[in-house]
Amino acid sequence: MSEDTKKRTLYEQVILDHNKNPRNCRLMPNPSCTSEGFNPLCGDQFTVFLKIEDDKIVDVSFQGCGCAISKSSASIMTTVLKGKTKAEAEALFARFHDMVTSDPGETDPPGDLGKLEVFCGVREYPVRVKCATLAWHTMLAALEGKNNPVSTE
Repeated sequence: MSEDTKKRTLYEQVILDHNKNPRNCRLMPNPSCTSEGFNPLCGDQFTVFLKIEDDKIVDVSFQGCGCAISKSSASIMTTVLKGKTKAEAEALFARFHDMVTSDPGETDPPGDLGKLEVFCGVREYPVRVKCATLAWHTMLAALEGKNNPVSTE
C-alpha cells in the first residue's frame, strides 16, 4: 500500500469518526455570538455557538445536520478553535479555506493545519468544498456579528 493510500485511508477514518461521534455537538446556553448556516445543494444546516471572553474563544459548539463532510468539519473545527483569539480563528479559517479551494494539482496541503489536513482531498471534489466550509463560514459570520443566515450558494 502506497503512502498516499495510507494517508487517504487514515483521513477517511478520521472524517467518519467525527461524523459518527461529533465533538461539541450541543446547544450552548448563553453564547456570546451565534450564527446559522445552510448549504442548499446538500441540505446541510448548522448553527454555530461561540463563547468569547477577553477576545478568546473559550467554548464553541454546533447543532444541526448534514453530510459526513460537513458534520466532521464542524466537529473538528470546534476542537481546534477553543483557546484561540478571534484573529487566530480568522487566520485559521483563511488557511483552511485556501487548502480546500486550492488547485488539486498542488502537491501538499500547508503543514500547519494539524487535524484539519484530513480535508485536503476535498479540493478534488468542488461540490464538496461547500460542505467542508459551511461550519467555517458560519463561525466567521458569528465572530463578525452578522445576523443573516450564511448560505454557501
